[in-house]
Amino acid sequence: MIQAEQSTNHIEAVLNTEIQHEHTLYAEPIFTIGKFPVTNSLLNTWLVIFIVAAFCLFFRSRIKIIPGRVQNIIEAVIESLLDIFDSITGSRAKTLKYFPFVFSFFVFILLNNWLGILPGVGSIGKIIMENGNKIFVPFFRGGTADLNTTLALAIIAVVFSHIFSITTLGVWKYINKFINFKALIEIPKKIIKEPAILIINPIKVFVGLIEIVGEFAKVISLSFRLFGNIFAGEVLLASMATLVAFGLPIPFMLLEILVGLIQALIFSILILVYITLNTTEEEH
Repeated sequence: MIQAEQSTNHIEAVLNTEIQHEHTLYAEPIFTIGKFPVTNSLLNTWLVIFIVAAFCLFFRSRIKIIPGRVQNIIEAVIESLLDIFDSITGSRAKTLKYFPFVFSFFVFILLNNWLGILPGVGSIGKIIMENGNKIFVPFFRGGTADLNTTLALAIIAVVFSHIFSITTLGVWKYINKFINFKALIEIPKKIIKEPAILIINPIKVFVGLIEIVGEFAKVISLSFRLFGNIFAGEVLLASMATLVAFGLPIPFMLLEILVGLIQALIFSILILVYITLNTTEEEH
């Protein structure tokens, strides 16, 4: 009898517990595949991949020599991006060479940014019990609002910028951009005619070593910039919706749409800048 009353009181306490929902820096797990946890940000990322793949398969068979309305819009966007990228590479040939890689980042990041502010994303989920508290866990969370996603994107971008550098310059010139063996070899050859080489070339070697540190800084800068802006935007929208659910969040949603576009463009431009720098010979 006593146990029945205790369990009844426990159930009533659980039912009366207020549901807590707060934005966490980490993505919440929804389910597991074996021992692999699938988080709400990962689900959102999979949804983006599905949307891109479905659109490409659908649109591929509908490309025409005389473009329709949708094809005209897409071509105008691509042409505008090509013009922007030309100002960075200085050559349409270089732009076309790296455009598919950079444009893929742009589309992927843009969709992740925008999906994170759609109605239902962040508000549809499940309730779990944790330490006697009801915790609301959304099924979807913006992929770029998860540091794991932005860090992975940054690592892929920087690593491939080095791969492009090796394929363009060759292994020897690539290595000398960071560990300047060429400058060290020149010292005994030119020291008699150019004594200043004893000062200049060691500086070149030191600058190359600093470049190595700079490559790690690129990863940190890319990942935290994108994550910080998108995560802060989602927190802002949640805060405005808490104050006034109707009307007030709309201007901020429009602002976040613009921020999502700008952040995707900035990330893509920085990738192209890194590729252009890494594929340019030291003398230039």
